[in-house]
Amino acid sequence: MSQFKPLLSLVIGLTLWALPGLSQDVWITDDTPFVELEINDQFLVIERNQDNGAVVPAAFAKTSRPCPPFCVHPMSVADGVETVGELELLDFLENDVQAGTGVLIDARTPDFFKAGTIPGSVNLPFNLLSVSDSNPFLNPILTQLGGTQQADGSWTFANARKLALFCNGPWCGQSPRAIGNLISVGYPAEKLLYYRGGMQSWLMLGLTVVVPES
Repeated sequence: MSQFKPLLSLVIGLTLWALPGLSQDVWITDDTPFVELEINDQFLVIERNQDNGAVVPAAFAKTSRPCPPFCVHPMSVADGVETVGELELLDFLENDVQAGTGVLIDARTPDFFKAGTIPGSVNLPFNLLSVSDSNPFLNPILTQLGGTQQADGSWTFANARKLALFCNGPWCGQSPRAIGNLISVGYPAEKLLYYRGGMQSWLMLGLTVVVPES
């Protein structure tokens, strides 16, 4: 994963809201009080907010936004791409991201990422994946994700990393656009996961958010 640092300007030093307490009333599941991870030499803890009076931040409490562009997206973002929930995303972090075979991608623009993101994610804004001759970032990114460009300009992905992408929620089009662009250049759909709930669902469940250090 170290090769992502220069290209994506990854922020590895993260500020955790809290380490797991000795006594917790709010667990993730009935047998999982919290999840501990070590990613990029950083120790991360994901748990739920222990304050029973906590509410969703105001920025994510809004129920109605103009559509378009903020329209509700279908559960299936593309053929062959698995849509996952929070528990599946935690499994992905534990099994794939920790092992270096997977990447959790926050596909939002940097201003959203800097305000808070899911622990273990990297910021790869959706517009950096636009398929255009004027986009100088696409080819280097695809190479770092495991792609190999052929002499004719096409791509093969025999060594593609498994990716999970998310944005702000079911009404956010940033991660669906990123997934669509990846598939359009041949990225294997079976190597892609779509966390449709995004930050809105993550925050609704009181799960840990990290704020990148400036």
